[in-house]
Amino acid sequence: MLSRLSIGLMALLPLAAGAADAPLLDLPALIECRQSVADYAAVAAVVADPLKAVANGLQPLPQTNQFMTEFRLATPLTVFGQRTEYVAVAGASIMAILDLADPRALAGTLKLETAVDNPEKFMAGHELVSRDVTDPTTGEALIESVILSLSTVKTHPGKTLAGCTYSLDLPPEEEAPESPSALPVPSVNAAPAGGR
Repeated sequence: MLSRLSIGLMALLPLAAGAADAPLLDLPALIECRQSVADYAAVAAVVADPLKAVANGLQPLPQTNQFMTEFRLATPLTVFGQRTEYVAVAGASIMAILDLADPRALAGTLKLETAVDNPEKFMAGHELVSRDVTDPTTGEALIESVILSLSTVKTHPGKTLAGCTYSLDLPPEEEAPESPSALPVPSVNAAPAGGR
């Protein structure tokens, strides 16, 4: 099922494909959540095209995890004080793959909230941005969200995934208060209590 962000990113692909002089991705800023959903849209065009990936210093790697696409960097980068040669993209997330077996100290430094902490899995995160925006083409109200997170994953033992998720979501539907007329009405065909 495609998310609203995926659909939005696919709509931007023709524009990005036609922009031969498009600037290179600012990977450290994207990974450290210093960009916006609009900036992240360029990632979809790059990771979908191996030539564009290479032009941005990303060498596609064999897929070891079905949920993410991995790349080796032509030039290592430093994010969150850690140096790495590898990044991964998974849907609306871009992450550095760090040589960090225990992410807890870094999670503490980044003031992240721990969601899962057991011997098999660690996940922590913090929403840095949550703001109302309007889709310029449809006028639809949306919520832009930017979430910084760290996690471990079984396919990468001894590593920590650290990065950012950029998303556009519909606002939650407001639930109407329950009124007496909204209560369920028993069906005339329903069996009475006791099963008879």
